Amino acid sequence: MTGAELRKSIEKALDEIRPFLQNDGGDIELIDIKDNKHVKVQLMGTCVGCSVNQMTLKSGVEMTIKKHAPQIETVINIEA
Repeated sequence: MTGAELRKSIEKALDEIRPFLQNDGGDIELIDIKDNKHVKVQLMGTCVGCSVNQMTLKSGVEMTIKKHAPQIETVINIEA
């Protein structure tokens, strides 16, 4: 998978989970993909101060991204 294809797959994954985040007043943005294995995202809106954002990141975002791009090893949130 090329870098462009990988980015497209990850964006598709984020589009899949975005409505759930937006429903709670939050959002997510893809910041970077390093070595085609490590994804950096930024949680926004109410997700920033949410007490369960790490659970959302691991159980929701990371799982959805890995479904679309199985080679991804880690997903980390970059604080604003």
